[in-house]
Amino acid sequence: MDASSLGGILLALAGILAGLLLEGGHIGQVLQPTAAMIVFGGTLGAVMLQFPLRTVLAASGRLMRIFFHKDGGGEALLRQIVAFANKARRKGIVSLDQDLPQVADPFLRQALMLAVDGTEPSELRRIMEVQIDNLSEVEARIPAVFESAGGFSPTIGIIGAVIGLIQVMQHLDHMDQVGRGIAVAFVATIYGVGAANIFFLPAAGKLRQRAREDQRLQEMALEGVISIIEGMNPRMIEIKLASFQGSAPRDAEKAPEKRA
Repeated sequence: MDASSLGGILLALAGILAGLLLEGGHIGQVLQPTAAMIVFGGTLGAVMLQFPLRTVLAASGRLMRIFFHKDGGGEALLRQIVAFANKARRKGIVSLDQDLPQVADPFLRQALMLAVDGTEPSELRRIMEVQIDNLSEVEARIPAVFESAGGFSPTIGIIGAVIGLIQVMQHLDHMDQVGRGIAVAFVATIYGVGAANIFFLPAAGKLRQRAREDQRLQEMALEGVISIIEGMNPRMIEIKLASFQGSAPRDAEKAPEKRA
């Protein structure tokens, strides 16, 4: 579980509700099913009009990635590539063919398959870079869905508020209910602005970071496989790929201490 995502949204909601209670309000004042129906239904409809249904469904399927994310994927990938490099150095790159079914990452598996088949490094790089670009373009559409929802929801909230005010104006003969009706009408604006700034826009930013991490791992896998084809020393491959992690191999970090 991503503690930052879960803790962030809980902290935001807690701060808003605490401010409401300190001002003498109560939670029931902002719990309006009709306002939620207008805002979220209208926002979903607008998003579906802008994007194909397949993209909207794909975006909904990525929701769990906001709150659940597996860390350490880069370190595991680094160890796996170094292990392949050591095996290829001892037994030849063709020996990696028997390991292909156990490779979970489809990108790495395809790159290794091309390497085992004898593809030239330049041609392999070209093929896999095209795949990286295509996957990146597809993944870029997912945050765009949430960004669009963040742009639409405040406006839909204003529409909901106006609808509520229209209903209030039709009952001006009951002045005792006008004030409460106006307050209820503006709840839709709260839902629209709150949903955009607490969830939709931050979710788009988080998913964009996730997509960039996936792309970085793909680039790392590609460089590792090409280095294996070129016969680079496994230790050099480890040092080279560690730069994708923004760190140095553990042995290299300990080396200065030993010299001291």
